[in-house]
Parts: sequence; C-alpha cells; structure tokens
Amino acid sequence: MQIGGMSVEMVQSLSARVGEKAPEFFGKAYVKGEFKQIKASDYRGKWIVLFFWPEDFTFVCPTEIKAFREKNIEFEKKNAQVIGCSVDSVHSHKAWVERDLGVIDFPLIGDMTKAVASMFGIVNKDGLALRATFIIDPDGVLQSATVNNLSVGRNVDETLRVLDAFQTGELCPVNWNKGQKTLGKDK
Repeated sequence: MQIGGMSVEMVQSLSARVGEKAPEFFGKAYVKGEFKQIKASDYRGKWIVLFFWPEDFTFVCPTEIKAFREKNIEFEKKNAQVIGCSVDSVHSHKAWVERDLGVIDFPLIGDMTKAVASMFGIVNKDGLALRATFIIDPDGVLQSATVNNLSVGRNVDETLRVLDAFQTGELCPVNWNKGQKTLGKDK
C-alpha cells in the first residue's frame, strides 16, 4: 500500500516521536489567497505549531481554525509559525476560507494523500486526521503532541501555555503559566 508515494513501512518509520526530530513534512498549502509549496525546513529557526483537523465544512473544525486565527499574533510574537493541515484539497480549503472562515493568516496544507497526517500517526480508521497539535522547536525536534478524537475540539490557550513553558528551557510544574516561577533548569 502506498501513502503519498511512500510505502506504509516508510511512513511508519517516519512516525513522529516526542523528543526526536519531527518528520520533514511538506505539501501544497493555501496561504493568504495563494497556493504555495511549503515544507517544515522553511521554518527552521522558528517554533512550529502544526495542527490537524478532520475535514473542511464540518462543525467543530471552524471553531478551532478561528481560535488559532484569533491567537495567531500571539504565536507570531513567540517566534512560532502556525500551520494547519487536513486531508482535504487546497481547493477545498480555499472555498471554505472564502465562504465561511474569512482571512486566515497561516498556511493550510491540503493532505489528500494523507502523507503528512500519516507521518504524525494520526489517521483514523476512516481515513481522517484526528484533532492533533504538534509543537516543534526551532531545531526541528518534536516537543509536544496532543491528540483528541473527532468530537472534541482543542484549547488554543493551552497550546500557547505549553509553548511558553517549552520556551523557558526550564522545568515547569503543573498548571504553570507565563510569569510564574519555574522549577529551574533541567538537571
């Protein structure tokens, strides 16, 4: 079986693991009214917040994309590039943005082959991407992975909180928020 031109074994060997290099994902994206090829390495030196949703034109998905849009300036201030991805086409993304979502200032990858979602191990039995969020550091190392089943949306403020915690470079206790005392450097 082939996924995005790769065998299942190749995709499984690329599966994302926290603490290891993230897969070098790439794809065609809808970006501010244009179609562009993007890849993870385009953003080296920045944090990447890569999030997946199941399908365009659904019920929970637009609430999440709009929440990322509303917080995108905060991500940018933290040197983080938000990138969205689903198993729809870039043309579907364009139609959805124009019809329902309004301006989106970050790339939306069309992953019809499911190659990107498969690299991150989040394709369900129906061939949809689960609601997943990955935080990748400026060196390309996967620092966080959060995955929800289809019926429950994620919390974008929690994604920002976790990003802040990783950016301290220190140990952060439960419920830590920016400005609070950390536990010091990892020893």
